[in-house]
Amino acid sequence: MRVTLTVNGTQHAVDVDPRRTLADALREDIGLTGTHLGCEHGVCGACTVLVDGEPTRACLMFAVQAKGSSVTTVEGMGGDDGTLHPLQEAFAEHHGLQCGFCTPGMLMSALDLLHRESDPDREQIREELSGNICRCTGYMGIVDAVQAAACKLRQFNSPAPEGENGTMQEAASDTAAATTP
Repeated sequence: MRVTLTVNGTQHAVDVDPRRTLADALREDIGLTGTHLGCEHGVCGACTVLVDGEPTRACLMFAVQAKGSSVTTVEGMGGDDGTLHPLQEAFAEHHGLQCGFCTPGMLMSALDLLHRESDPDREQIREELSGNICRCTGYMGIVDAVQAAACKLRQFNSPAPEGENGTMQEAASDTAAATTP
């Protein structure tokens, strides 16, 4: 079957078997290997992507179910020029990753949270990320990273003080573009 979907802002038409998962189509047909496959039962969260803005386990969704949808993967988080999203930067700065296997799913789940909640507390972050399993970090650095990114995004999205040259507003514009699926 031919499936057309928009991935990270680019339209793709791929021929897939009806039972091919979205994760396999993203990785093998489109060449975006950032979406990781862990358990392939929807339990670990490593394959989390945003489909029409909603966190989705790509291992549980068939590619044909995503026909006509907008999909955001971890590769779509940063800027077109290769700059990292503030959330990605925070994961690196706060040691929110070790082996990196769970990181794409963690980032996508955290991005969804930050789209909905600008100032999540530690308990909210833990609850939102509870469907993503990490066997390395102990989660402390991940929670710290999400809080730091939320703070940075709030700063970017606040109006520039009077007399400023607009630098903060330009950063807010860049950040908003990078966080919009």
